[in-house]
Order: sequence, then C-alpha cells, then structure tokens
Amino acid sequence: MTYNHTQHGRRHNVLFACTMVTLTDAWIARGESAFVAMLVAIAVTFALCGLMFGSLTIRDEGQWLALRFGLLPVFRRRIRYDAITSVEVGRTTVIDGWGIHYFPGRGWTYHILGFDCVKLTLGRKVIRVGTDDADKLAKFLVEKTNLCRRTE
Repeated sequence: MTYNHTQHGRRHNVLFACTMVTLTDAWIARGESAFVAMLVAIAVTFALCGLMFGSLTIRDEGQWLALRFGLLPVFRRRIRYDAITSVEVGRTTVIDGWGIHYFPGRGWTYHILGFDCVKLTLGRKVIRVGTDDADKLAKFLVEKTNLCRRTE
C-alpha cells in the first residue's frame, strides 16, 4: 500500500508571466544598469517562486507522509503516521489561503489549488493538506495509520 499524487496549480503561471514582463522592462531600460539589476533580481524572484509553488506532491515514504511543493524542493514537510490521531475529508476556506500558511486556531495549511483537503489531527495540532484527490488520500491515511497502530 503506497500513495503518490501530484496536484498542479495554475497561479505559478502568473509568476512566470510577471517574470517575462519584468525581463522585458529590463531589456527596455538596458541603459540604466542599477535599474536593470533590480528588475532582473525581481524577475529571478518571480521565476523561483513559480518553480517552488507550481505543484504539490503528497507521497508515502514508509513511516512518513511527505509533502513537497514544486520542482525546487525547498518547502517540504514530513508527518509521521504514528503521530496522526484522526483523518477526515474537509474543505479549506479563503482565510486558509494557498501555499503554506499558519492561522491561529485553524493550524497549518499546505495547499496549491481549490478547496478540498484532508484534515489531519496530530494530538492538539491540525494540518490541512489540500488535494484534488481527498477521498483516496483520506482512505490511504486511515488504512496506513491503523496499520501503524496494529504493528506497535
């Protein structure tokens, strides 16, 4: 029993468009070296953010559930299955946002697109994992966490 699913977002395309516009502006302003350097730095920042937040991969890694954003694996999290005390399919709200967010009273949210999620409770902590495959992920986690508890 394993799980591996990648959800691709759309908002990163806006960042890539901003990259192109900023590079075009840098080319137009090529006589002003300080301004061009600033525009290129901004364009690189847009491009890196687009690469880091273009997708969310949720994968089984033995005793861990791994969450990884984008092609550049800068933002990632691993959750031990034996730490999960409950699993339920839920929905995020606009206040939870997209990307990686912490909101007091609601916990952590790891999300790329849409509002479907799986709400994981780890003792007193809550983690919402956004996915377009919520039912399958929840089923996998229920089976995996029950399996972890039986083997202890």
